[in-house]
Amino acid sequence: MSSRDCGIEAFLSFARVEKGLAENSIESYRRDLVGLATHLARLRKPVEKVQKEDVRRFLETLYARGLSARSVARHLAAVRNFFRFMARERRIPSDPTAEIQSPEIGRSLPKYLTAAEIEALLGAPNTSNPAGARDKAMLELLYATGLRVSELVGLSVEDLDFNLGVLRCRGKGNKERLVPVGKSALRVVEIYAREARTKLLRGKCVGSLFVNHSGRTLTRVGFWKILRGYGRAAGIRTPLTPHLVRHSFATHLLERGADLRSIQLMLGHSDISTTQIYTHVMKERLKQVYHEHHPRA
Repeated sequence: MSSRDCGIEAFLSFARVEKGLAENSIESYRRDLVGLATHLARLRKPVEKVQKEDVRRFLETLYARGLSARSVARHLAAVRNFFRFMARERRIPSDPTAEIQSPEIGRSLPKYLTAAEIEALLGAPNTSNPAGARDKAMLELLYATGLRVSELVGLSVEDLDFNLGVLRCRGKGNKERLVPVGKSALRVVEIYAREARTKLLRGKCVGSLFVNHSGRTLTRVGFWKILRGYGRAAGIRTPLTPHLVRHSFATHLLERGADLRSIQLMLGHSDISTTQIYTHVMKERLKQVYHEHHPRA
């Protein structure tokens, strides 16, 4: 049973066009749903006849492969959205996932870097060469704004207003938002854009703000590798990811008195409950400080 035969491609087209999901989300859906299609093919079960127990057996195969509850919940979310679409389009008589509950997932608190670790990271690039100047600009901008990695590499030159000190980025669902940028980050990015970027372009005409050695748009994977390298150079033991820097941005703002609503807007969270996880980080931090320093803790 191919993905086109069972309606997966139609659903992905709907998710891309109607819901405005990013390509990374579309590809994640595709992988999870192809797994479902393979499972149904083994059972010789057409999608129109899938029952609740068929979906449950599919989830059981995921657990048998050693997937975590979080990964199984992600698969179920993809499958649920797919069957809801199919039922709404009247391609199937009913939604077989309607009565299936998501796995229980304990919410883990996000990790973050200390202020000293951030300083070491930002000081790691060698700005005497074009690539180092670019990397310095990217790291400064990432920490100054809390952007997602896809938002960072997706920036164009026109997205930054150096006079107003803001940038425009496109987040999940292709939603645009304005994010303030600190003076130190703006200064570093402006120097990169004016000098180093021209050298990296090698005469090419590219609209992206951050480009690689070949003058092409820097990819998400390319930036991940760059970030990890600087993490090691800065002596940071935790494997570094763009999301870890994003968590650090939000946590440090909250530590210094920023309100949750402002942080929500800067991070591009559609729901304040997503941002509230950082209040739990602060509570754990306060407990740690109390136990370390109170004489009768």
